[in-house]
Amino acid sequence: MGKRNLYLKTTPVAEALEIYMEAVKEAVKPEHEVIPVTEALNRVTSRAVYAKYCSPLYNSAAMDGIAVVARRTEGASEFHPVELVLGEDYKIVDTGDPIKDPYDAVIMAEDLLETDCEGRVRIIAPAAPWQHIRPIGEDIVAGEMILPGHHCIRPIDVGVLLSAGIVEIEVVKMPQVAVFPTGTEMIEPGTEPKEGDIIESNSRMFENMIRSQGAQAVRFAPLADNYDIIRDAVKSAAEKFDMVLINAGSSAGTEDYTVHVLRELGEVLIHGVAIKPGKPVILAIVNNRPVIGLPGYPVSAFISFENFVTPVLDFLGQRVGKKNKTVEAVISKRLVSSLKHKEYVRVKVGCVGDKIVAAPLARGAGAAMSLVRADGFCVIEQNSEGCEAGETVQVELYRDLEEIRNTAVIIGSHDLILDVIADLMPDRYPGMHVSSTHVGSMGGLMALRRGEAHLAPVHLLDEETGSYNISYIRKLFREPVALIKGVGRVQGIMVKKGNPLQIGGIEDLKGIRFVNRQKGAGTRLLFDYKLRLLGIAPEEIKGYDREASTHMAVAALVDSDSADAGMGIRSAATAMQLDFIPVGEEEYDFAVPVRYLELPFIKAFIEILKCSEFHEKLVELGGYTWEHAGEVVYCG
Repeated sequence: MGKRNLYLKTTPVAEALEIYMEAVKEAVKPEHEVIPVTEALNRVTSRAVYAKYCSPLYNSAAMDGIAVVARRTEGASEFHPVELVLGEDYKIVDTGDPIKDPYDAVIMAEDLLETDCEGRVRIIAPAAPWQHIRPIGEDIVAGEMILPGHHCIRPIDVGVLLSAGIVEIEVVKMPQVAVFPTGTEMIEPGTEPKEGDIIESNSRMFENMIRSQGAQAVRFAPLADNYDIIRDAVKSAAEKFDMVLINAGSSAGTEDYTVHVLRELGEVLIHGVAIKPGKPVILAIVNNRPVIGLPGYPVSAFISFENFVTPVLDFLGQRVGKKNKTVEAVISKRLVSSLKHKEYVRVKVGCVGDKIVAAPLARGAGAAMSLVRADGFCVIEQNSEGCEAGETVQVELYRDLEEIRNTAVIIGSHDLILDVIADLMPDRYPGMHVSSTHVGSMGGLMALRRGEAHLAPVHLLDEETGSYNISYIRKLFREPVALIKGVGRVQGIMVKKGNPLQIGGIEDLKGIRFVNRQKGAGTRLLFDYKLRLLGIAPEEIKGYDREASTHMAVAALVDSDSADAGMGIRSAATAMQLDFIPVGEEEYDFAVPVRYLELPFIKAFIEILKCSEFHEKLVELGGYTWEHAGEVVYCG
């Protein structure tokens, strides 16, 4: 049995980075190499580069026309044209031709008047000395500095270097990084997984993050949880590569060997950082090479990479680190944080009215999709308990602010059609986007009322009237709000293929494992309504308090045998190949303040609801009707 690791302390992020970078700079000196200029794009100059030749190399014509002696053209005007003779007064030149004595000016071809005599032209304006001539060295002078040191070479730089006679250039050697995923349970993508297997993907993320920073990544196959195997691999890599990353095995488990290996091979400066997610980071030096152990959960791994690997790569490659744009945003949901850590909360960001709104996404360290969906991070500093809904927070953006300004912000009930619309929007309306966050129908209406969304998807049944959505809007809003009609859809019970428990309706859910939607979700309100009609108390349903935030999450829990049944829409059951017992039809619409109806992306959203391509997608998903999709109903 392995020895369990213990964190003696967790070091604040800034302090940990300072300690580590000081050690790295003492141990490592960036190397240089000479490469052809034609292969130098995105490489970093190691020192200033000076021109070998002038550009132009000689005095040259800047226009097509004739070269003349300027003083011989004096006095020319419309009333007193001057006639010039080929070979005596001028010669014909094209752009780039050398201009030599005695010629000292060029007259453009379009300023010449033809005569009846071949080899003769008239001019009606004098030429100024050196007009339309590019003098030697006009652009580049031999000996002039072309590029400074530590400059990242751009496409235009390559052209100028070649013009100045530079064909080879000394650049910072591209850092080579070894990436080792670890874990006996890890399997390669493309391998059929069995229970207990985990598809290894973090290392591929690291590969591309490394490449995006101008370094080379060499990714190795997953290493088993074996001390000797990990030690030998790291020892060999620290002799051949400029940096080594070890993924997983950095925490406190009995098979987490990384810290013990690194202590044997070199010096561990930091084990455990006050960051969430991402605490179990190991910062070490082995054979004068930086070696970093990164946690295994995807979000932890990403955040730890950004905070610690990125600065080391910037140093090794002598690059200036790029900082993400930071904006002030209103947080749409209360965030509670520990005083012990600096926490990175993934957020969706949108511009609603005159304010930027940030909606928190899943906070789990393993929620990799939250990184894909996120527009940025809300950073809660160490020693802060968090923030209240409506507070202004700092958000580091990973997406262009102009793109965010052209995004329809949707907060409310979940449906698969939101993904369809998000896919169609930028295709049919370039530059426009859809961003959706799933908090349930009531949560969406409250976000709309607070001015944190443009649209709120809702499907709220009024038990007294049997109608959907309008009565709730009238109760909650003072300002004019409309409904953009969406789709009709079938709600029901999702069960395993073949319906092994022979569930026929809600009355058969007593005694089985059920998964519910979150409070405020229209699906949950419908379920509660049906329970009351049947005289069933919520406590009679095993799992009534077990919540999932989307229909697909419910379907996945049923499909994985984590639950026997759950309420949801037919399209989610179809997507996961589950059986479906219909419970009722409902109206899934979009609440929108009337003042937003003229926004270009809201108009585009409405047009997508009406288009045939969207309707074809609904047929593929199954369980929808769309007779009134895109119609606007005013609720005043």
